[in-house]
Amino acid sequence: MAPEFIEYIPYIIGGAFTVSLAGTLGWVITTRMKIKHGYPLTGGWGQAVYPKTTSEDGERIKLLSQENAQLRAELGSIKDRLGNVERIVTDSGYQLTHQIEALRTGGKGVQ
Repeated sequence: MAPEFIEYIPYIIGGAFTVSLAGTLGWVITTRMKIKHGYPLTGGWGQAVYPKTTSEDGERIKLLSQENAQLRAELGSIKDRLGNVERIVTDSGYQLTHQIEALRTGGKGVQ
């Protein structure tokens, strides 16, 4: 080796170390973000890595799915009931009855 290159060896080693450290840190941060946001992880050769599931997890998922279906059905019935209430309130007969009752009570609230 030429004597000119010997004085640059520490800088070359330091640069290689910095680049490899930055690459490793970037890989760790990317993997952490994938786990946090629910993206599937892959192994070194591109194969999918799935977490191990137990029977408790399966039962929990099944119970949560059933509860979700019940809540969706209840929400649908509440939407139907609200639609009926809106139809009754916006009906002209209801407004007329309300105005007549207001006149009977002394004229307060008449529009």
